[in-house]
Amino acid sequence: MPAAGSKGMPKNPGEVKDDTSSSREEKQILMRALSNPPFGNYRVWWSLADSKYAGTALLVKKYYQPVKVSFSLDRTASKYEPEGRVILAEFETFRLLNTYVPNNGWKEEENSFQRRRKWDKRMLEFVVQLSDKPLIWCGDLNVSHEEVDVSHPEFFSSAKQNGYVPPNKEDCGQPGFTLNERKRFGAILREGKLIDTYRYLHKEKDMERGFSWSGNPIGKYRGKRMRIDYFIVSEKFKDRIVSCEIHGKGIELQGFYGSDHCPVSLELSPAISDSNEG
Repeated sequence: MPAAGSKGMPKNPGEVKDDTSSSREEKQILMRALSNPPFGNYRVWWSLADSKYAGTALLVKKYYQPVKVSFSLDRTASKYEPEGRVILAEFETFRLLNTYVPNNGWKEEENSFQRRRKWDKRMLEFVVQLSDKPLIWCGDLNVSHEEVDVSHPEFFSSAKQNGYVPPNKEDCGQPGFTLNERKRFGAILREGKLIDTYRYLHKEKDMERGFSWSGNPIGKYRGKRMRIDYFIVSEKFKDRIVSCEIHGKGIELQGFYGSDHCPVSLELSPAISDSNEG
């Protein structure tokens, strides 16, 4: 959903656009769904882009509200991250970060490789500095960390757009599966003392259920899939990881609900203090 605001005017990334007949209809459908069970028991926060291609949302049960919600990797900033890519909710005992990470793109350009490098640098700084509370980081992270995270490693490693070959061979390949992206993601996990919960529980490649993104079902990308949606947690939560599941499967995209991504879920066991309170 795009952010509210008329054409040519400043946008409000915390509100859904409703200044045209089509956007009003879309908003009405959305709000109607959010007012019915089970969503009526949740509060929603939006961080939206000027256009539909980016943006994030966070739904939290009303009886478990965060202490603070911000919309930038810079926790002291009052403004929203460009393109609505961040929602950071701080609770009493942990932080929840929801991100839509910029796609790496195919070229050595400001809005492609350079933009992604800057994002990864900021993300590394964020997780290193954030040590006072454990972190749960979820969303479309736009990277497949290891070969086991893609259906066809050779296909993705050699992918090109219009025959273009980047000057650095470690930038070659499918966005999300270049060596440089994978190395930077590994550094973020390592330096931030973070765990990829799905891979922690599922060591082997699962060609049926192991991927959260699928290419176009028609053409050369049919059956080509990647795991780029994650739940990442601080090592402090390691012993509380119960399950992390990908809810789509197969090349016919069962469970994708018309999207090229499918849902991913994480279950953590209650903290000991939470259990005692119950």
